[in-house]
Amino acid sequence: MRSYQDMVFSTAARLSGNDAQAQDIAQEVFVRAYEHFAELAVSATAGGWLKTVATNLSINYLNRYRKRWRMFSEMRADDDESAPQIEWEVPDTLLTELSAEQRRVIVDQALKRLPDHQRLPLVLYHFEEMPYQDIASKLGISLTKVKTDIHRARAALKAALHEASARDTLET
Repeated sequence: MRSYQDMVFSTAARLSGNDAQAQDIAQEVFVRAYEHFAELAVSATAGGWLKTVATNLSINYLNRYRKRWRMFSEMRADDDESAPQIEWEVPDTLLTELSAEQRRVIVDQALKRLPDHQRLPLVLYHFEEMPYQDIASKLGISLTKVKTDIHRARAALKAALHEASARDTLET
Protein backbone atom coordinates (compact mmCIF):
# COMPACT_ATOMS: atom_id res chain seq x y z
CA MET A 1 0.00 0.00 0.00
CA ARG A 2 2.91 2.35 0.65
CA SER A 3 3.76 2.31 -3.05
CA TYR A 4 0.39 3.94 -3.79
CA GLN A 5 0.47 6.77 -1.25
CA ASP A 6 1.91 9.37 -3.64
CA MET A 7 -0.60 8.48 -6.35
CA VAL A 8 -3.52 8.70 -3.92
CA PHE A 9 -2.36 12.01 -2.46
CA SER A 10 -1.66 13.61 -5.86
CA THR A 11 -5.07 12.51 -7.16
CA ALA A 12 -6.81 14.04 -4.15
CA ALA A 13 -4.66 17.20 -4.25
CA ARG A 14 -5.31 17.86 -7.93
CA LEU A 15 -9.03 17.32 -7.57
CA SER A 16 -9.56 19.16 -4.29
CA GLY A 17 -6.99 21.89 -4.90
CA ASN A 18 -6.15 21.83 -1.20
CA ASP A 19 -3.20 19.90 0.24
CA ALA A 20 -4.66 19.72 3.76
CA GLN A 21 -7.93 18.35 2.42
CA ALA A 22 -6.00 15.98 0.15
CA GLN A 23 -4.22 14.57 3.22
CA ASP A 24 -7.57 13.95 4.91
CA ILE A 25 -8.94 12.32 1.76
CA ALA A 26 -5.83 10.13 1.38
CA GLN A 27 -6.14 9.06 5.00
CA GLU A 28 -9.78 8.10 4.43
CA VAL A 29 -8.80 6.16 1.28
CA PHE A 30 -6.30 4.10 3.26
CA VAL A 31 -8.78 3.54 6.09
CA ARG A 32 -11.15 2.08 3.50
CA ALA A 33 -8.29 0.07 2.01
CA TYR A 34 -7.56 -1.34 5.48
CA GLU A 35 -11.20 -2.37 5.77
CA HIS A 36 -10.89 -4.22 2.42
CA PHE A 37 -7.32 -5.41 2.95
CA ALA A 38 -8.12 -9.10 2.50
CA GLU A 39 -9.42 -8.52 -1.02
CA LEU A 40 -6.86 -5.86 -1.98
CA ALA A 41 -3.80 -7.77 -0.78
CA VAL A 42 -4.26 -10.36 -3.53
CA SER A 43 -5.77 -8.06 -6.15
CA ALA A 44 -3.86 -7.01 -9.24
CA THR A 45 -6.13 -3.96 -9.48
CA ALA A 46 -5.47 -2.50 -6.01
CA GLY A 47 -3.96 0.66 -7.52
CA GLY A 48 -7.00 1.28 -9.68
CA TRP A 49 -9.31 0.68 -6.72
CA LEU A 50 -7.35 3.19 -4.60
CA LYS A 51 -7.38 5.80 -7.38
CA THR A 52 -11.12 5.37 -7.89
CA VAL A 53 -11.79 5.74 -4.15
CA ALA A 54 -9.54 8.83 -4.01
CA THR A 55 -11.38 10.35 -6.98
CA ASN A 56 -14.81 9.62 -5.54
CA LEU A 57 -13.95 10.93 -2.08
CA SER A 58 -12.51 14.12 -3.60
CA ILE A 59 -15.65 14.65 -5.64
CA ASN A 60 -17.79 13.98 -2.57
CA TYR A 61 -15.80 16.59 -0.65
CA LEU A 62 -16.33 19.15 -3.41
CA ASN A 63 -20.01 18.28 -3.78
CA ARG A 64 -20.55 19.06 -0.10
CA TYR A 65 -19.31 22.57 -0.78
CA ARG A 66 -20.90 22.87 -4.22
CA LYS A 67 -23.44 25.48 -3.15
CA ARG A 68 -20.65 27.72 -1.92
CA TRP A 69 -18.56 27.56 -5.08
CA ARG A 70 -21.62 27.62 -7.35
CA MET A 71 -22.61 30.95 -5.82
CA PHE A 72 -19.18 32.39 -6.60
CA SER A 73 -19.22 30.81 -10.05
CA GLU A 74 -22.53 32.46 -10.86
CA MET A 75 -21.25 35.80 -9.58
CA ARG A 76 -18.23 35.49 -11.88
CA ALA A 77 -20.45 34.55 -14.84
CA ASP A 78 -22.21 37.91 -14.50
CA ASP A 79 -18.87 39.70 -14.68
CA ASP A 80 -17.75 40.42 -18.27
CA GLU A 81 -14.09 40.12 -17.31
CA SER A 82 -14.43 36.69 -15.70
CA ALA A 83 -13.51 34.73 -18.81
CA PRO A 84 -9.76 34.70 -19.27
CA GLN A 85 -8.62 36.56 -22.34
CA ILE A 86 -5.70 35.03 -24.20
CA GLU A 87 -4.14 37.76 -26.31
CA TRP A 88 -0.95 35.97 -27.22
CA GLU A 89 0.10 32.70 -28.73
CA VAL A 90 1.55 30.35 -26.17
CA PRO A 91 4.79 28.97 -27.60
CA ASP A 92 5.25 25.22 -28.02
CA THR A 93 8.42 25.51 -25.95
CA LEU A 94 6.53 26.77 -22.90
CA LEU A 95 8.25 25.42 -19.77
CA THR A 96 10.47 23.02 -21.77
CA GLU A 97 13.68 24.44 -20.31
CA LEU A 98 12.56 23.55 -16.80
CA SER A 99 13.08 20.23 -15.07
CA ALA A 100 10.18 17.81 -14.78
CA GLU A 101 9.88 18.60 -11.07
CA GLN A 102 9.80 22.37 -11.72
CA ARG A 103 7.11 21.88 -14.38
CA ARG A 104 5.06 19.70 -12.02
CA VAL A 105 5.23 22.34 -9.28
CA ILE A 106 4.24 25.15 -11.67
CA VAL A 107 1.33 23.16 -13.11
CA ASP A 108 0.11 22.16 -9.63
CA GLN A 109 0.27 25.79 -8.46
CA ALA A 110 -1.61 26.95 -11.56
CA LEU A 111 -4.25 24.25 -11.04
CA LYS A 112 -4.77 25.34 -7.43
CA ARG A 113 -5.55 28.88 -8.61
CA LEU A 114 -8.42 27.67 -10.79
CA PRO A 115 -11.89 27.75 -9.27
CA ASP A 116 -13.21 24.32 -8.27
CA HIS A 117 -15.85 24.26 -10.99
CA GLN A 118 -13.11 24.58 -13.64
CA ARG A 119 -10.29 22.61 -12.00
CA LEU A 120 -12.36 19.53 -11.22
CA PRO A 121 -13.57 18.74 -14.78
CA LEU A 122 -10.14 19.62 -16.21
CA VAL A 123 -8.34 17.25 -13.83
CA LEU A 124 -10.89 14.49 -14.35
CA TYR A 125 -10.50 14.82 -18.12
CA HIS A 126 -6.73 15.24 -18.44
CA PHE A 127 -5.33 13.43 -15.41
CA GLU A 128 -8.00 10.81 -14.73
CA GLU A 129 -8.80 10.38 -18.46
CA MET A 130 -12.58 10.42 -17.95
CA PRO A 131 -14.79 11.13 -20.97
CA TYR A 132 -16.92 14.28 -20.91
CA GLN A 133 -20.17 12.37 -20.43
CA ASP A 134 -18.80 10.48 -17.41
CA ILE A 135 -17.61 13.75 -15.88
CA ALA A 136 -21.05 15.29 -16.38
CA SER A 137 -22.71 12.28 -14.74
CA LYS A 138 -20.27 12.14 -11.85
CA LEU A 139 -20.57 15.87 -11.11
CA GLY A 140 -24.30 16.07 -11.80
CA ILE A 141 -23.92 18.87 -14.37
CA SER A 142 -24.72 19.17 -18.05
CA LEU A 143 -22.37 18.04 -20.78
CA THR A 144 -22.29 21.60 -22.11
CA LYS A 145 -21.18 22.94 -18.72
CA VAL A 146 -18.39 20.36 -18.58
CA LYS A 147 -17.12 21.40 -22.01
CA THR A 148 -17.38 25.11 -21.16
CA ASP A 149 -15.63 24.73 -17.81
CA ILE A 150 -12.81 22.68 -19.36
CA HIS A 151 -12.38 25.22 -22.16
CA ARG A 152 -12.22 28.12 -19.68
CA ALA A 153 -9.92 26.17 -17.38
CA ARG A 154 -7.51 25.48 -20.25
CA ALA A 155 -7.45 29.18 -21.15
CA ALA A 156 -6.84 30.21 -17.54
CA LEU A 157 -4.19 27.52 -17.15
CA LYS A 158 -2.39 28.68 -20.31
CA ALA A 159 -2.36 32.24 -19.00
CA ALA A 160 -1.03 31.10 -15.61
CA LEU A 161 1.66 28.93 -17.21
CA HIS A 162 2.70 31.74 -19.54
CA GLU A 163 2.94 34.08 -16.55
CA ALA A 164 4.98 31.53 -14.59
CA SER A 165 7.27 30.98 -17.58
CA ALA A 166 7.78 34.72 -18.01
CA ARG A 167 8.43 35.13 -14.29
CA ASP A 168 10.93 32.25 -14.32
CA THR A 169 12.71 33.77 -17.34
CA LEU A 170 13.06 37.09 -15.53
CA GLU A 171 14.50 35.37 -12.45
CA THR A 172 17.25 33.64 -14.43
